[in-house]
Amino acid sequence: MVAGQAESLEMKHTQLYIDGMWVDGENGDTLEVTNPATEEGIARVAYGTATDARRALEAAQRALPVWQKTNVYERAAKLKKIAELMRDNVDYLATALTMEQGKPLAEARGETMASAATFEWFAEEAKRAYGRTIPASANNKRLFTVRHPVGVCAAVSPWNFPLVLQARKLAPALAVGCTTVSRPASQTPLSLIRQFELMEQADLPDGAINLLMGPPAELMNEFMGNRICRKISFTGSTEVGKELVRNSAGQMKRLSLELGGHAPVIVFPDVDVESVARASVIGKFRNNGQVCICPTRFYAHRDIEQDYLEACVEETKKLVLGNGLDPDVNIGPMFEDRAMDKADTIVKDATSKGAQCVTGGGRSDRFERGYFYEPTVLTNITSDMSIMTDEPFAPVMPIMDYSDIHEVIAKANDTVFGLAAYVLTNDLSAAFKMAEGLEFGTIGINDTVPATPQSPFGGLKESGIGRENAIEGMDVYLETKAISIAINE
Repeated sequence: MVAGQAESLEMKHTQLYIDGMWVDGENGDTLEVTNPATEEGIARVAYGTATDARRALEAAQRALPVWQKTNVYERAAKLKKIAELMRDNVDYLATALTMEQGKPLAEARGETMASAATFEWFAEEAKRAYGRTIPASANNKRLFTVRHPVGVCAAVSPWNFPLVLQARKLAPALAVGCTTVSRPASQTPLSLIRQFELMEQADLPDGAINLLMGPPAELMNEFMGNRICRKISFTGSTEVGKELVRNSAGQMKRLSLELGGHAPVIVFPDVDVESVARASVIGKFRNNGQVCICPTRFYAHRDIEQDYLEACVEETKKLVLGNGLDPDVNIGPMFEDRAMDKADTIVKDATSKGAQCVTGGGRSDRFERGYFYEPTVLTNITSDMSIMTDEPFAPVMPIMDYSDIHEVIAKANDTVFGLAAYVLTNDLSAAFKMAEGLEFGTIGINDTVPATPQSPFGGLKESGIGRENAIEGMDVYLETKAISIAINE
């Protein structure tokens, strides 16, 4: 199938999911979802209001006592069922994901399987949400703690990973006994709608999971202002995250925030240049660079910088751009027109200040329609270029050189972001120095795709608050109660 060819996506449901039922929004409004490879509409979905958000929160509140009293082994069995259903229906989910978001089908399948693995992992980990006993200072006292679910939680996710970013919120929340209301990005609700169809088959209590599409600010204001909602988990921009922090003060609303990033890649001279160039290009151009932990600033040691640059350009030219449904394609369209415009602005800013565009550098002229931008490699980069300060979220790879390890650590840390960083080296001493010196929440050493369900994920500085995945990602959905009992001696 080629870009520009008309495509359709048959959907069993296109409504909101509230209190165990598929329902229209309060006003009956709908929103068209567009395929970024063809710029054509592929489905219309219900578009709710703050009233619908309130209905969903109230449904989640009614379900909360039933769900939190459900034995943890029963909850785990239901989450494992969800994981099994996702794996059994991987193409059903992945096709919708590719058509609404643009990423190649292989990447969409990978995201689906990672989401399933997240549900399975938290199903097991919830069985280990232990309390503890505490030695008392008085003979007639017994002290211990118990863990208690936070309550009703809102899960708000962006468009770049519609399934896995929701899984990181839903799986731990449900596993420990919270109930949830999900809001996907308005532009990419289809794969999550299909997931909710599958989740229905896991026989959760009505209201335990709810799904809303609607105006982002309107729905978020309801989540923030409604006391039923005890916690909001948000993935998105740093600017919006800061606004949520300010607005949370009125109710001391609990927040988990996974925000922006600007990930450096440091390449040491001891590496095999061709293999690390291949890994760099895969990491950089995955999902068109529209990844929060995407490598964005490449520092190659001066001794190998030219060889590394040439190898990266060669690997970049091998990438096949096109419709993500084509099995030969490994780079799909960008998400939307304004994302492509942002990429173009970044490149023009850099070249106007002296950067050299070695390959790519503009919108592809090989497609009549679709948001296709050529994978781009830049060199002669300086610190005053916007690509060095603003999160690019684009298929643009700037390559620089360095000569001293302390110098490159300082340059890598010179950012307000602190989400992820990458190091490519075979030198154990260098690896430890970088792991200890880099100010980032995730550091991949010879690994440009480091996120897993069992490893904590989150950022330092302005890249967020809290962690997702791992035991840390479960703890944020639990309160700790201290119990003190005085007994008769």
